[in-house]
This record gives sequence, C-alpha cells and structure tokens, in this order.
Amino acid sequence: METVVLKKSGVITDMKSRVKDVMMAISWRDFANTYFHKSSSWFYHKMDGIDGNGGTGGFNAEEAELMRGALIDLSERIRRAAEEI
Repeated sequence: METVVLKKSGVITDMKSRVKDVMMAISWRDFANTYFHKSSSWFYHKMDGIDGNGGTGGFNAEEAELMRGALIDLSERIRRAAEEI
C-alpha cells in the first residue's frame, strides 16, 4: 500500500505514520519536554498534523530536523543502556 505524504509549504503532516514502528514504545510526553521543551499537547497536535486551532499544521523543516536528531539521540541512549547489560 502506498503512503500519502501531505505537505503544505514544506510542513510534514504525516509524522505519526513515519514513526508508527516505535509509536507505542516511547513516552511522547517526556520526549516533547526533553527535546522540544514543549507540552505534550503541542507535540501531539504536531504529530497529528494539526495546529492548536484545529487547522492544518505539522512539523516545519527545523522541527522535523530536531525530531530526527532527537530520535537518533534516543536510539543511542538505548544502545548505551543495552551495552551496559
């Protein structure tokens, strides 16, 4: 099945589907606070591709890059923890 990627002026609105493999394994509340310094509601709106007013929103290029870096950092932290076992 083909995934439809919706973009509005370079805004990524399908982030939730992009991270579906780890969606239930991460505390997104902690993730939003640690890496974005934002509330979980702000982050969930971004993940759902909406803005705070119910309109179309999502991750801009800078936020998407921060998301990418945060996931890489988290994966490295998990790897280091596993190596300590």
